[in-house]
Amino acid sequence: MLRLFSCIAVEHSPSHLLFATIICVLGSLLTVRLFAKVRRTQGLQKLNWLFLSGFVGGATIWTTHFIAMLGYQTPVLTGYDPTLTLLSLFIGIASAMTGFSIASLSRKGALIEAGGAIVGLGVAAMHYVGIAGFEVAGDIEWSRPYVVASLVAAAGFGALVTNRVARPTSRFSKCGSALPLILAIVSTHFIGMAGMTIVPDATVTVSREILSVGVMTSLVGAVMVIILLLGASTYIIDMQSTVAAVARYRHLSLHDPLTHLANRAGLNEHLPLMIKSLNDMSSNITVLSFDLDRFKEINDVHGHAAGDAVLRAIGERLAKITDKGQFAARAGGDEFVVVMRDHVVRSEATALAQRILDEVERPVEWNGQLLSVGSSIGISSFPHQARTIDDLLSQADVAMYRAKATAGSSICFYDPSMDEAARARNALAMEMREGLKRGEFTLFYQQQNDTVSREVVGLEVLLRWKHSTRGFVSPGEFIPIAEKTGFIMELGEWVLRTACSEAAKWQNPLGIAVNVAAQQLADSRLPLIVQQILADSGLAPSRLELEITESGIVADHAHALNVIRRLKALGVKVAMDDYGTGYSSLSTLQSFPFDKIKIDRAFIDGVVSNKQSAAIVRSTLILAQSLDIPVLAEGVEREEHIDFLRREGCLQVQGFLFGKPMPREEIEALVNAQPARTDAIATENQVVMREPPQEAAA
Repeated sequence: MLRLFSCIAVEHSPSHLLFATIICVLGSLLTVRLFAKVRRTQGLQKLNWLFLSGFVGGATIWTTHFIAMLGYQTPVLTGYDPTLTLLSLFIGIASAMTGFSIASLSRKGALIEAGGAIVGLGVAAMHYVGIAGFEVAGDIEWSRPYVVASLVAAAGFGALVTNRVARPTSRFSKCGSALPLILAIVSTHFIGMAGMTIVPDATVTVSREILSVGVMTSLVGAVMVIILLLGASTYIIDMQSTVAAVARYRHLSLHDPLTHLANRAGLNEHLPLMIKSLNDMSSNITVLSFDLDRFKEINDVHGHAAGDAVLRAIGERLAKITDKGQFAARAGGDEFVVVMRDHVVRSEATALAQRILDEVERPVEWNGQLLSVGSSIGISSFPHQARTIDDLLSQADVAMYRAKATAGSSICFYDPSMDEAARARNALAMEMREGLKRGEFTLFYQQQNDTVSREVVGLEVLLRWKHSTRGFVSPGEFIPIAEKTGFIMELGEWVLRTACSEAAKWQNPLGIAVNVAAQQLADSRLPLIVQQILADSGLAPSRLELEITESGIVADHAHALNVIRRLKALGVKVAMDDYGTGYSSLSTLQSFPFDKIKIDRAFIDGVVSNKQSAAIVRSTLILAQSLDIPVLAEGVEREEHIDFLRREGCLQVQGFLFGKPMPREEIEALVNAQPARTDAIATENQVVMREPPQEAAA
């Protein structure tokens, strides 16, 4: 040990050691970050990062060694053999590339540490080849224990380098992950040098064809500057590209790909910011809500391409007529919202509404035809009428429907007397409770399929209500009322209990996916309820998947995370539903232990014809793959959809291409068939006549 300390403190120049330390630390930090890029990328991009990480890493090892060697103090004349010196540089770079390449082949296996050990042994190989080129006027003697110790230290710390990058822990930050590489370089050099003794011999001469100390200093300095500048500039450029990609992804997630206006998520994000920016008590926010009359007829007669052309034209016109302080969004389907801010008086809102009507009613030319739509606009304001954002939007919708009740296109301001609709909703809420007692609710099932084999891998449970007098009531109508009145708790438990009881009787043990409302997730008793239902029904927990949306998480992240962890402790799977339509964020996917991500059908419909929809789906799949979370795509209706999803690595799909939602008696052959026959049944289901788009699930 004293020999090692003596080697460091006495035999090496402090100034050279300080300089070598700086280079070693900076180069190691850069190398580890570049290797992390190797593990996160694929294809040609991965090869680029692999070359760069190996090149920077090997050059860092070589530069650190020779700066220290330039400060090594000996009593005899020294020099450096040019061939062996350059060979040592090649060995350092080649071993780093090889080791990092092997470590990147596996995500969790022992190859990670094996590759790191190769990097470490490459440090030692570079060191001893470099020493072989170190010519002195004397003889060099070696201590075997020190040599062996340097090899062990090199391999051990090298394995720890890739281990900390591939298996990070809270104790190691990104900077801390570079520490093992620093230790590998430093320990190999100084333990090896401690085992070396120079015995002066006057009969030994130093060759004239050597690199002098001055030449070596210039060479090492040049390599150091080039490598650090190359690596740092490349990493900075990539960081800027990453930031730009994240900003682009965020923009795509907050904007409608068809009209380029803000989408529902963008509207929900923008409105609170507008409210906070109100200057004084006299300031207000006015919302104009409208949809397109006769739009469904255009879709039915001319096809969805014509409908898309109309929506694009309306979006472009809205973008042109909205001024500073105004904001336009496509809330969904053919629904649009325009927001005005500050001192908005009734006449200004009326004038803007009339300009909107004029633009909407102007015909749209498509394939030589003129397509015409109309509209009616509802208007509400905050804080004069509405007290919350939800009230603001709902009041504008109420006013819009009142405007539709009049003849022709019209403009209507919200008035409290319009709350008759609320009374109708309350009546429907009471009828729901009675309907549940009378057995008017039933469960439908829609199959989920493997993207490659097309085999049925599970079924989503969908709730339907056949009213005694009104017939089938749309889930889009009664589910929001159930959520608003709190009846969703009782209704959701009934769905879960009934679905588990039915599934437990199936001969084919397919999994079932059941939607969980935000109120259910907010209930701390949910895991106990699920546990009791599983016990009563006898259904294996692994067959149950609970689907939640991020709107059920945002209110209380800590509570939601606790409930989800308790559910997973039961063996139940948890999936994020409707990803991309709400508040979906990277932090949520990182924080919550989801077993699956379901991409909303709104994005799938445009993956073939719309670059932005394809970009969102592709980005989501890449993100999910990096987090090891399987993805299911909803709304798959055409072969083009499944071809795109298969190419991009989506594992599961759901949609009318494979089958419509069906009642229990119509899936008898599927759930009580032998598992091997489910693929054939799935194929048969593809010939089912298509219905209108799937309605909301409970």
